[in-house]
Amino acid sequence: MEREPLPHYATDDQIETLVATFYARIRKDPELGPIFLAAIGEDWTAHLKTMCDFWSSVMNTTGRYKGTPIPAHLKLRGIEPRHFERWLKLFSETAHGLFDARLAAMFVVRAERIAESLKLGFAFHAEHPEIWGGSPRFKTSAAASSPETDAPSR
Repeated sequence: MEREPLPHYATDDQIETLVATFYARIRKDPELGPIFLAAIGEDWTAHLKTMCDFWSSVMNTTGRYKGTPIPAHLKLRGIEPRHFERWLKLFSETAHGLFDARLAAMFVVRAERIAESLKLGFAFHAEHPEIWGGSPRFKTSAAASSPETDAPSR
């Protein structure tokens, strides 16, 4: 019995248009542009292709993207939660400017999930996870011997 193919929500042309337009905006953005420039450099050809493969996998389950986004992003220094908010704002504006409300919303919902996953990755590996809305993974030696932690549980 043959399985019915999974639906494709966006065409390759739509994905390429979104990626090209969005990253053109990122490059010009005073807050995000320098971060991306430091990570990617002047030639964005390979990155844009990777992002098209990524979004093809995200939107259409094509499996074209073979990377590991969290380790790749953890290499970047100076990333803060506000950068994700800015990234999502630009992404949402771009998607809504290019597509009908339904398709734009499908892209944005997925982008929000991706941003949340990346933020969780940063929080898990952060020296100060509280800036990400998380709590420290390990107790400090002072906290380990405090009266609150030594008291029996009730």
